[in-house]
Amino acid sequence: MRDVKIALAQLNPTVGAVRSNAQLAVEAARMAAAGGARLVVTSELLISGYPPKDLLLRQSFVESCDQAVEELAGDLPAGVAMLVGHPTHRDVPAGRIANAASLLCDGRIQQTIQKVLLPTYDVFDEQRYFRPAETVTPMKLDDKLLGVHICEDAWWGAPDTVYDDPAARQFDPVSALVAEGVDLLINLSASPFEIDKPDRRLALFRRHVDRHTTPVAFVNQVGGNDDLVFDGHSFLLGADGSPVATLPGFQPSVEIVDTESRGNEAGEHDRLREADLLDALTLGLGDYMRKCEFTDCILGLSGGIDSAVAACVAARAVGPSHVHALLMPSRFSSDHSVEDALNLAKRLQINHEIVGIEDIHAAYGEADTVGNELKSEPAGLAEQNLQARIRGAMVMVRSNHNGWLALATGNKSELAIGYCTLYGDMAGGFAVLCDVFKRDVYAVAKYINSSSEHGELIPERTISKPPSAELAPDQFDQDTLPEYPLLDSILKGLVEDERSVADLAEEFPEETVRWVAQRLDRNEFKRRQMPPGIKLSSRAFGSGRRMPIAARLEIE
Repeated sequence: MRDVKIALAQLNPTVGAVRSNAQLAVEAARMAAAGGARLVVTSELLISGYPPKDLLLRQSFVESCDQAVEELAGDLPAGVAMLVGHPTHRDVPAGRIANAASLLCDGRIQQTIQKVLLPTYDVFDEQRYFRPAETVTPMKLDDKLLGVHICEDAWWGAPDTVYDDPAARQFDPVSALVAEGVDLLINLSASPFEIDKPDRRLALFRRHVDRHTTPVAFVNQVGGNDDLVFDGHSFLLGADGSPVATLPGFQPSVEIVDTESRGNEAGEHDRLREADLLDALTLGLGDYMRKCEFTDCILGLSGGIDSAVAACVAARAVGPSHVHALLMPSRFSSDHSVEDALNLAKRLQINHEIVGIEDIHAAYGEADTVGNELKSEPAGLAEQNLQARIRGAMVMVRSNHNGWLALATGNKSELAIGYCTLYGDMAGGFAVLCDVFKRDVYAVAKYINSSSEHGELIPERTISKPPSAELAPDQFDQDTLPEYPLLDSILKGLVEDERSVADLAEEFPEETVRWVAQRLDRNEFKRRQMPPGIKLSSRAFGSGRRMPIAARLEIE
């Protein structure tokens, strides 16, 4: 495609905001026109936002998307064409929907193609809504043939991809497009972030280039939508597989590139795992708040590592003046925990307040109506959980009164084994760290400090001291739990890799593996009641992991 400029437009749509999403496309087209681009490429289902879920079943929603695409065609600057993703009723049997991409040119919809491969694994459930296309067809723009395909269509043959339709298992959309003589492959995607996934995507598309010696443009959605974060990281690879352009991660961007430019290996960069985690957490929380119309958030600040990292993420996401922290010590709280929490709040410049819970806690124990359950010494489980629930209630009171989003700060390790309290530390509207193992919480904390322009934000003692819930005298997490490095390794095997107890017992102490597995299965009922959070791994608790509650596993 000699002397053709295209604009890669990774945009941040809001699910359901059809008119606003179309306006994002118009603004990208104006930028493209100013830069002399002929074609703008957007992401999968840009007009509806991804994933639209059961909005697709609402009467008139898809018709509104079709109408928005027609109007968008007329709103484009002269001389600029656009590839836009959207759901459509057009050219599909009555009552069915297609996941489509349309080429808009000269004020009209010139051509529309439909997605072939519909994923049903992990968080995806596209066969619930869409009808798959049975074939692929190149799009023609001027004298060029474009091999346009949608997200999963490029993942045919990749490891761990499974399709229910026998025909889909035999049909490679990319190879079929190349056989038609296309000049450029273009993939419109809404590919959610997972750790290391940007590298897997790049390797995938390089295999296509190596196999077909055809350049490829990949444009991914960016932004947070419910539990999913889309990282962008769009790119154009030349016919030799080297990057002609790479767009930044975790932020909207429009970049104009010449398809005949030579690739540059220097365009690639190594990303730190901790940096990607922090950026994904920040974008996920920030977009959740903005798209749900929350301006401020509130959380309990204990002086521990989890609430410290959650507070830092919140301050990055919405600004320190919009973050409110409650420090709620009891008689079991150490002086250094209050001091560490205060130091963090001051360094972050977030609003904070100290409200002790001892009087409220004591009142429960003195009340005749409560019974003897709170009179055990030392503090029993009921009394420990009561403290967490008092704190949760105090956070929720301020959340309700002020309209602030309450943040739960528990991590994936705790949620996995039930080391958390329903209606206590699990209370809130969003679980910031629910897909972050404890070891990664520490890694992110250290990265926050090392990358801060303002010096150490999280007190070193918060990172180095033994973790404790401080709900009983001299209580430490490791009195009850395996050491976190061991616990997290076993949990990764059980949750993310779906390994058996017997298999893991060959690598780790069998008694510990069995204990962790039993706690994992037994506490599904808690996770079913946790707030939504941000998916960062291949297997997060939530919509992508569907486990029974009333079950008793009798196999290894």
